[in-house]
Amino acid sequence: MAPVSPGDLAARRRRIAKVTVIGQRLGYLLYLAAAVLFFTGFATSFRSPLVTAIIVCLLVGALVLAPAIIFSHAIRATNREDPLA
Repeated sequence: MAPVSPGDLAARRRRIAKVTVIGQRLGYLLYLAAAVLFFTGFATSFRSPLVTAIIVCLLVGALVLAPAIIFSHAIRATNREDPLA
């Protein structure tokens, strides 16, 4: 395997950091949407499509947010250990 230059590693870290920021924003936005939908259903009546939308927002939010948080912590720890840029 060919050696990877420090510039390539720094670029890869920056790209992963950007993706994690987008993932965290999307995950938290989906959680916010689920909360708004829940309180909308609470104020009116819980219909089946509304409940389905709440569940989908929670599930997709969890699937997006969990890896984004883990990779965010990994990037921060790596930058503390070996700052390239």
